[in-house]
Amino acid sequence: MNSKERIYALLNGQAIDRIPVTPILMAFAARFIRKTYCEYYLNYQVLVDSYLACQKEFNFDMVMAISDPFRETEGYGAVFSYPDNGIPVMKEPLLKTLEDREINSLPVLDPHQASRMKDRLLAVNAFHQIISKDIPILGWVEGPFAEAADLRGVQNLMMDIIDQPEQVESLLKIVLETEKKFAEEQIKAGADIIGVGDAAASLLSPSLYKKYVLPFEQELFNSIHQLGAKVKLHICGNTSGLLPYMAQTGADIIDLDFMVSLKEARHYFGSQVCICGNVDPISVMLEGTPEDVRQASLRCIEDAGMPFILSAGCEIPVATPPENLHALCQAVL
Repeated sequence: MNSKERIYALLNGQAIDRIPVTPILMAFAARFIRKTYCEYYLNYQVLVDSYLACQKEFNFDMVMAISDPFRETEGYGAVFSYPDNGIPVMKEPLLKTLEDREINSLPVLDPHQASRMKDRLLAVNAFHQIISKDIPILGWVEGPFAEAADLRGVQNLMMDIIDQPEQVESLLKIVLETEKKFAEEQIKAGADIIGVGDAAASLLSPSLYKKYVLPFEQELFNSIHQLGAKVKLHICGNTSGLLPYMAQTGADIIDLDFMVSLKEARHYFGSQVCICGNVDPISVMLEGTPEDVRQASLRCIEDAGMPFILSAGCEIPVATPPENLHALCQAVL
């Protein structure tokens, strides 16, 4: 089986030859080909070259057009600086208030007209031209709640939930349409799977997740499925309390960070959702030995049951020893 056959068979409940491995790399990938993280997220060719170089070296099962959470935010007009080896830094939140006139001024973005959104489309298409028959391609959009937090500022948005709940819902409805469009254009460019990053959602209680996250994720995921692609939900942090609702999103694959019990997740997800995770990125991948990585990987495989994809709980840290990533990718052999 090649990687694409393996991933699709897994998601379709069919027999596979081995468990897939799909690490999130980003800064690690850039460093692997001696580029800065800034070059990686500002130049699609660097992103593509670095991910393909890593895939060739480590033989994992998915390439990803993933870089940072601010492509849509910049498309809306927020101003950023770009440190060489850090994520983009927003000078100030774009939305100073949640007054109707400010929310309603937000357009549904055309990904072909917003420079960094277009750059991601170019990355997806470049992957598609090279490896589409053999390796699945993951595109990426922000989840509606995460994008609202990017536009408003996380602390401001949390206060808005208390003070202006109806305005928060209005903002979520508007950004949802941009995320649908961004996902659609990446699918047209060749993405097989759309990753959805909704990191800010990990800060919410289960009841708030149910109100402000779940219905918007469900609508977004449904639109992606209608376009023929799969969905991978990624929420960093301890999402243990959110598992019952994450199971209802409609995601085909759900990433879980290292502090979440894979056994508990399987209880809520059943056999219909593929779990992806969740070796500790710091204490094991970065600071451990190859044997530590192998043992942690085997525990994840045992705890998660099937369907399952092996990965770290979040991004592979930039300074991770290459032998540790080799150990992760070889643990399934």
